[in-house]
Amino acid sequence: MSDAARVPGRVAGNSALRTFAGHRLGMIGLAGIVTLVIFCFLGPLLYHTDQVHANIQLTNLPPAAGRPLGTDNNGYDILGRLMVGGQSTLEIGFAVAILATIFGVVWGAVAGYTGGLADAVMMRIVDIGLAIPAIFLLIYLSSVFRPTILLVIGVLSVLSWLGPARLVRGETLSLRTREFIEAVRMMGGRRTRIVVRHLIPNTLGTIVVSATFQVADAIILLATLSFLGFGLPPPTATWGGMLSQGTTYLLDGYWWEVYPAGFVITLTVIAFNLLGDAIRDSLDTRLRQR
Repeated sequence: MSDAARVPGRVAGNSALRTFAGHRLGMIGLAGIVTLVIFCFLGPLLYHTDQVHANIQLTNLPPAAGRPLGTDNNGYDILGRLMVGGQSTLEIGFAVAILATIFGVVWGAVAGYTGGLADAVMMRIVDIGLAIPAIFLLIYLSSVFRPTILLVIGVLSVLSWLGPARLVRGETLSLRTREFIEAVRMMGGRRTRIVVRHLIPNTLGTIVVSATFQVADAIILLATLSFLGFGLPPPTATWGGMLSQGTTYLLDGYWWEVYPAGFVITLTVIAFNLLGDAIRDSLDTRLRQR
């Protein structure tokens, strides 16, 4: 590709970056996510606590020197548990977003490009999946199988790919009639090459925005599942599990076992939503300037 051909794309990319950098709420969301990642993954290296062995002699202690957020009913330090629980929560959220986005993108792109009966059948499968109440399915699977991180990631991914599939399918329907796709088809380009090399890259904006929201959605689903008592078993910590456990003792006045976990869940979801909105706005500006 010549330098002249690269210039418009470079200018559009710079414009999108400037728009994103100027999006105040988006930058707040990004800063919140970076702060949470540092807190969860670097925090335990500086703030050492035992999150494996319960200590009944330290149960339900209020915040004090040496334990800024107190302890829970098992004697675990809550600040340290927020860090460790955030690791598993964020890992599951990111893993679900990646897997669901990849599968949903491929499904939607193939359905949109193929069209006809195949498209109708594939999208009816998506509609059926969207009609199934996710929480009931999660509760049923958790009651039948022993929850593990891999199982939770797999189940949440199965429930989360439907949205990206519909979004990418809609983008593909408009892209498949464009001149460059017709040119590739006339030159003998295979269907797989058209989908992988031309259709999917041109839906990148939609994919990135969808993946950002998928992380937040996965964290909410995981927190809901844990809150209902069907999350990962102890001693594995998750924010939803901490929230569920803490509400049992809220009426006893142990507020520190509820509010910190609820706060970080809310902060994380808001941060990812703000980031997704900023990315969407910046990419929309880039498209308008083409």
